[in-house]
Amino acid sequence: MNHVLYYIVIEKKTWCDKMLEIGVTGKPNVGKSSFFNSATLSGAEVASYPFTTINANKAVAHVISRCPCIELDITCNPQNSKCVHGKRMIPVELIDVAGLVPGAHKGRGLGNKFLDELRQSRVLIHIIDASGSTDEEGRPVEAGSHDPLQDVEFLEHEITMWLFGILKKNWSKLIRKYLSEKLDFSKIIHEQLSGIGISLEDIVEAKREVPSEYHTWEDEDIQKFLSILLRIAKPMLIVANKADLPTAGENIKRLQEKYENVIPASAESELALVKASEADLIKYNPGDSDFQIIDKSKLSDAQKNALKYIKEHVLEKYGGTGVQEALNKAIFELLDMIVVYPVEDEHKMCDSKGNVLPDAILIKSGAKSRDLAFVIHTDIGERFMHAMDARSCRRVSSDYELKSGDIISIFTR
Repeated sequence: MNHVLYYIVIEKKTWCDKMLEIGVTGKPNVGKSSFFNSATLSGAEVASYPFTTINANKAVAHVISRCPCIELDITCNPQNSKCVHGKRMIPVELIDVAGLVPGAHKGRGLGNKFLDELRQSRVLIHIIDASGSTDEEGRPVEAGSHDPLQDVEFLEHEITMWLFGILKKNWSKLIRKYLSEKLDFSKIIHEQLSGIGISLEDIVEAKREVPSEYHTWEDEDIQKFLSILLRIAKPMLIVANKADLPTAGENIKRLQEKYENVIPASAESELALVKASEADLIKYNPGDSDFQIIDKSKLSDAQKNALKYIKEHVLEKYGGTGVQEALNKAIFELLDMIVVYPVEDEHKMCDSKGNVLPDAILIKSGAKSRDLAFVIHTDIGERFMHAMDARSCRRVSSDYELKSGDIISIFTR
């Protein structure tokens, strides 16, 4: 039994190349770049005209989970993440892509470029203008004159039709191959869609909801199947942005009545609070429901009024700006991920260099201890012998189901 191979690999941080990707989607001029900027502090260009974002912006954001350091009353020394007052901030990658307009799957606007940039996203955050002050093309209109529910439907339709275009061009050929060679058609479809980040398991699950045989499907059946597949393979969270505006309240209520995953948000408010915190004007951490002014004398009247507005119309009304809540919900609920902490020394809860609780790894809920070994590195998984629960210092088997917050030491052959 040894940890040697495990910790040679762990020091290379092999899982950093597997950072989860979140696609930030939506039509132009709804606040996607403001959401992206406030979540990543990367400074993507913001302007109130369509197609401000021409090339996909990528940057690191963080999801937040409670760090075991508080519970265990120890001082942690994170290496692949950060810990702020007992909150472990775990990196994920955000992709802010060009605005989508109706007909994108036919090449309108930045059409296929937009859709191609989404292919590796594990989950989609759909930013909509809850105030109804931008039309279907993203052009400014009178507040409340556009129904944001239409924007949810059109985006789902555009992505579904994009997938349909991929399958339809070879559909007859695929069916002939399926019938003549008696192949598993789910695997045939997977071959066509695997480059878009869709798994065979996703396809099999979606097929259960369309019980008729593939070779009998008409175009409507294919589109229905793909719509179901999209919800499984690329789950979508709706962020009802501009929630502070007067015309947003009723629309948010309607959205929440129709859709399960809707979060009211004000990306501009989050951006203002983060920048004020960076300038040491206030104390504020992402996801907080309030802020503390450090020195009122340093604030101009305009800044005081802006902070007062954010406090009354956003924080007190919704309990936060919605930005951090959206990131957390996308990862921990829609993707059903948990956080696990691998360590070398199960007694000191540290790595070979003495870093306490050095790394936080996102892994699918229901994963076993052997799965964790493979997430770290294939060699670790193949040499896996057993694991140790560092809290209890008890040995656990390969089929031990991990829990969020587990601190695990892996032993290899």
